[in-house]
Amino acid sequence: MRIIFGIAVVLAMFRGAVFGADTAPKGGNPVVLLETSKGNIKVELYPEKAAVSVKNFLAYVKEGHYDGLIFHRVIRDFMIQGGGFTKEMREKRPAHPPIKNEAGNGLKNDRGTIAMARTGVVDSATAQFFINVVTNDFLNHVDGTPRGFGYAVFGKVIEGMDVVDKIRAVPTGRVSMFQDVPTEAVTILRATVLKN
Repeated sequence: MRIIFGIAVVLAMFRGAVFGADTAPKGGNPVVLLETSKGNIKVELYPEKAAVSVKNFLAYVKEGHYDGLIFHRVIRDFMIQGGGFTKEMREKRPAHPPIKNEAGNGLKNDRGTIAMARTGVVDSATAQFFINVVTNDFLNHVDGTPRGFGYAVFGKVIEGMDVVDKIRAVPTGRVSMFQDVPTEAVTILRATVLKN
């Protein structure tokens, strides 16, 4: 019995070392690759929990919307945000209308999750997204009020958190009316769907 238990422990450790604790894509979930000037980030999307957000994000990826845009808002102990501005801080207008906020889907704004950025209006998310670099419980859905509605998580980084951490560590400053802008642009060179 001890031998069987020992083998099971070794196999579990091997599986964790090879695949990572929670990095293997589950089933047929879509996976998107963000090639950035700091390295690659792979994100697994969760359509079963956030169908509207995933469909929206995939549409922008397939249309090439994110290619050449930057992470324009980087806050070391909060998140990195991209999907809306060029290196010159010119806004790239979204091609689609705002989507329904799916923050009540049960997914939490934990470290490594990707969520839809929005204005103070609950259902205002379009193309911009952010990756949580720490667990941000205060962004989670609490209630149906504008203040408590939260931000919709729709996926998680499965490879490249080291790249996310490189991005969160870049120096930032003010550019015109924008704060927390990297002093050296961190560019999304290309976004592609690896698995749909």
